[in-house]
Amino acid sequence: MAKSRFDICLDLVLQQEGGYADHPSDPGGATNLGITRKTLARWRQVSPWWSLSKTDVQGLQRPEAARIYHEGYWLRVRADQLPAGLDLALFDFAVNSGPDRAIRTLQGALGVRVDGAIGPLTLDAIKTRIALEGAAGLIDALCDRRLSFLTRLSTFAVFGKGWSARVKTIRQAARDAAGAASTPPKRRTTMDILNGYKTYIAAAIMLLAGIAQVLGIDLPSLDGSSAGHLIMEALALIFLRKGLKGDIGRA
Repeated sequence: MAKSRFDICLDLVLQQEGGYADHPSDPGGATNLGITRKTLARWRQVSPWWSLSKTDVQGLQRPEAARIYHEGYWLRVRADQLPAGLDLALFDFAVNSGPDRAIRTLQGALGVRVDGAIGPLTLDAIKTRIALEGAAGLIDALCDRRLSFLTRLSTFAVFGKGWSARVKTIRQAARDAAGAASTPPKRRTTMDILNGYKTYIAAAIMLLAGIAQVLGIDLPSLDGSSAGHLIMEALALIFLRKGLKGDIGRA
C-alpha cells in the first residue's frame, strides 16, 4: 500500500526532529520527536502543563506523535489541500515555528490578507501563483522568508546552523516532490545538429551540382536542370533560411 502524503512528509520531518532533547537554550524545553512538553500536555489534556513529567515526554512513541502532528499541524495548515512539495514546506515550517507563523509567512509571500487562516482566498492565490511560475517559485519564496525569520531570533547563534541545514534539506525535498528539481540541459546529438542544417546541406548539393555542370561534368540524374538554375536555387535557399532565422529571432 502506497504511503499517503502525510506519512511521506512526516518521515522527512521526523528525520529533522530526532529523538528526546532538553537543551537549556531551547524555549520549548523537553522535546521528543519534535513534540514539546507543553504540546504533549495539551494533547493529553493535562493542566497545568508542567504537571506532565519529562519522563512522559521521553516515553512518547511515534504513533501518538503522528496523531498530534496530523491533528495539530497537518490539518491546521490544510496541507491535505496543498500540492505536493508545498505541503511539505509549510508542514515542516509549522512544526518548527508554529502553524500560525507558517501560515502568515505563506500569506505574506502570496500577497493576500495575513490572518493566519488558510481559506478559499489563500488557496486560490496558491493555485494562481503556481500556474504562473510553478511550485518551485512559491516553495523558494516560503523557504527564503522562513530562513529570514529564523536569522532574527535571539537563539540563532546557538541553533542557526542546524536550522539553516534543515531549511535547505526541506527546500530541496519539496522541490523534488513538486517536480521542480533542476535537470541538466539536454545534449544535442549529431542528428539534432544535422536536422538544423538540412536546408544548407540541400543547397550545398545543388550548388556543387551546378558548378560540376559548369566544369563539364555530366550528372545524368540532373538532366533538365541547367547549371545556372541550380546555382540560383541553391543561393535562394541559403538566403531564405538566413532571412527566416533573423525574423524568428526578432519575433
